[in-house]
Amino acid sequence: MKKYFFTLMIFCLVSIGIQAQSDRWQQRANYKMDVELDVNTHKFQGNQKIEYYNNSPDTLHKVFYHLFLNAFQPGSMMDVRSRTIEDPDGRVKDRISKLTKEEIGYEKVLSLKQNGKAVDYKTVGTILEVTLHKPILPNSKATFVMDFEGQVPIQVRRTGRDNKEGVAYSMAQWYPKMAEYDYEGWHPDPYVGREFYGIWGDFDVKLTLDEKYVVAATGYLQNAEDVGHGYEGIKKGAKSKNGKLTWHFIAPEVHDFTFAADPDFNHKIVEMDNGPELHFFWKKNQGIDDVWNKLPDYLEQAILYTNKRVGKYPYKVYSVVQGGDGGMEYGMLTLITGKRNLNSLVGVTVHEMLHSWFQFVLATNESLYAWMDEGFNSYIGNEIEENVNGKDDGHGGSYKSYFYVVKRGIEEPLSTHADHFEKNAAYSIASYSKGAVFLHQLSYIVGQETFDKGFKRYYEEWKFKHPNANDFIRVMEKESGLELQWYKQYFVYSTKTIDYGVQNTFTEGDTTYITLERIGKMPMPMEVKVSLDDNIEITYYMPLRMMRGGKKSEIEGNWVQLEDWPWTHPHYTIAVPTKGKKLKRVEIDPSQKVADIDRTNNVLEVSYIIEEGAGL
Repeated sequence: MKKYFFTLMIFCLVSIGIQAQSDRWQQRANYKMDVELDVNTHKFQGNQKIEYYNNSPDTLHKVFYHLFLNAFQPGSMMDVRSRTIEDPDGRVKDRISKLTKEEIGYEKVLSLKQNGKAVDYKTVGTILEVTLHKPILPNSKATFVMDFEGQVPIQVRRTGRDNKEGVAYSMAQWYPKMAEYDYEGWHPDPYVGREFYGIWGDFDVKLTLDEKYVVAATGYLQNAEDVGHGYEGIKKGAKSKNGKLTWHFIAPEVHDFTFAADPDFNHKIVEMDNGPELHFFWKKNQGIDDVWNKLPDYLEQAILYTNKRVGKYPYKVYSVVQGGDGGMEYGMLTLITGKRNLNSLVGVTVHEMLHSWFQFVLATNESLYAWMDEGFNSYIGNEIEENVNGKDDGHGGSYKSYFYVVKRGIEEPLSTHADHFEKNAAYSIASYSKGAVFLHQLSYIVGQETFDKGFKRYYEEWKFKHPNANDFIRVMEKESGLELQWYKQYFVYSTKTIDYGVQNTFTEGDTTYITLERIGKMPMPMEVKVSLDDNIEITYYMPLRMMRGGKKSEIEGNWVQLEDWPWTHPHYTIAVPTKGKKLKRVEIDPSQKVADIDRTNNVLEVSYIIEEGAGL
């Protein structure tokens, strides 16, 4: 009996432990790849070994791989979507439908084994569906070995060859990549156009190609002495074999591997005193050397600012590479088009660099929470533009863009899957602009100092863990002591808007009454600055009742916290002791951090004598 009781207790304790942490485990996939690229045919052959760790509490009977290059074929989901959406990406439009057999992209799996035994698989567009010959049990490992081949497409979107600036290869989303499995299940999203989600692991990659090519890649080069000191190839005595070089990179704790290659890359290395080693690759003889040589100073300052503002960049290297079709972030590296003026080059580089924190360290599921990557990125980017680069717009541009989609009537909830927005404009503004507004407005709700502490805490607690929207809100709740679920529900899961106005004022005796009106459907805590004659200013603060508290004063001067405002009540009246003083001005939200869609009713100017008992 005692033995049975002891066993039962142990079982219960283990069960409770698993339940407590079972939804936030992380799968792991360690890659070892050996790939050879033929620069004459633009085809590649590869061998891939993945050690896959199932750290979930579930038994897996299937796995899925992404075969991204299959999107660049006529009739693919990306092609059809681009030709049928109302406002297609100008870089894509109908270009995929016109690709010839030699210009398309593809990935073909030639063989696949699990623990040495062949498995059944089929290719469905950009997804490889694999039926395991033996289930992968919880907390166990399986080894997958694959032979594959592919063809690099003409540059259309993100990846490809011969981009518009003449860069030979921009190799992003190019290899068979294991799909992520998390607390929501598998994420075998087809490649339709936007956003990625991956498993952390260590990459060990060998790339063999023509000796004339200089390679930039995710991770740390292991054989500089073989390919040539300073990455300058055979000019520095590299060890080629049959006219080819093998570049060996190791990248720890990343969820993607990207490279670019061109025979005419300049390469510049900048050592930061308190940061990663910076590498810059850009094409020779394009008249852009001057701006690219100025870029490192700006990037270094941006990294230092982000380290202080958000948290420490965890890798030893960061590379900025000319390539791609605009700007796109990858592990330890970004691909950007390089024929830009200095302001444009700095802007795109800083934006893509910031993804290293939000997409490659925090790494939310971009498909479901694009605004937590692009929006958080834009928020810090706005600060860098203002505090580092000396521009004074701050977050104003983000608010203007958000108001634009609201007034056009095309807004969709932030919770919409990235590929399922009805319009590209609605997606872009929601993810980049409304996502930034979400943060700036939250700093109004909890207070800037509290917000700043919470933001750092969020990064430290959730790095390398794929946080979601609730994880972020819970950190802010813990930091502020306020209830904030209402904010997430309204601003993320709905398109209800904020609009407050001054309805009227009247005076009785020594008191002036100011009635505020909530016109929009989304409630907010309110700050109202009341100006009396003799330069008297008072800020009245009304928390929302469902916040269960309020923030501390952030202003110098008179601050009065009033009784909270229930969201069910469309009106709120403030009693201002005037005692013979004259009311001059009433202003709702003087900080202008609230995304109030109509600010014309936020201010009441009083330019005449107030008579006792008279309405204004």
